[in-house]
Amino acid sequence: MLESAATEAENAPQPRDFRTTHWSLVMLAGGPESEQAAQALETLCRAYWYPLFAYLRYRGYTLHQAEDLTQAYFAQVLAKNYLAAADRARGRFRTFLLSSMNHFLSNQWNRDHAQRRGGRTEFISLEQAREHEAGFLDPDDSLTPERLYEKRWAEAVLARVLERLRSEFDGASVKRFEVLKPFLTGESSEHTYAAAARQLGMTEQAVKSAIHRLRQRWQELMREEIAHTLNAATALEVDTEIRYLISVLE
Repeated sequence: MLESAATEAENAPQPRDFRTTHWSLVMLAGGPESEQAAQALETLCRAYWYPLFAYLRYRGYTLHQAEDLTQAYFAQVLAKNYLAAADRARGRFRTFLLSSMNHFLSNQWNRDHAQRRGGRTEFISLEQAREHEAGFLDPDDSLTPERLYEKRWAEAVLARVLERLRSEFDGASVKRFEVLKPFLTGESSEHTYAAAARQLGMTEQAVKSAIHRLRQRWQELMREEIAHTLNAATALEVDTEIRYLISVLE
């Protein structure tokens, strides 16, 4: 589906401009007085804590250490202590997070000095961390911690987009989303249009049309979500990021 989003952009008659994105607001605001930028940053941090948590686990930190360090790190990020070091020329939130986390580990904190829960700001709970614990490692043990981080980042983008798409459905329409979701996520090998039609009380043609509309909206949200993690993103920059995320998932 990432490939579909990239193809759609190439075929579009006019590129879309994504310059008003979350990361753009953070980068351009500069000072801690910008409430809008602070809210945008917190939204991004809460959405993308897991790739950093997995990175720490893959580097050998225990479950509790990785949780504490992740909490403490994000508390510092929200305090704007690390924004001055962000490279505006590169403009990728995922790059900023990883490089500043490494700075955080080597210069300010270590596993013995991490404050429990990162102060008063809580991003993750031990329960959430345990839910993800089974998946933090990868069967391919040749992966570096950095490569694993980027793979988990790509997966987090996909999960975030599905979450946003599902939130647009309510009541009885939630069932429609759940039945049609496998056609978006690549799990449709065991699902057929006929089976979906029976479940939803629709014709096969109506199911195909609904899937087409759902896929279009999925692609729109995918491009928008990726744009949120880029600074002053243009359509071309979004395309480049999509292609990169495809490569780390292969």
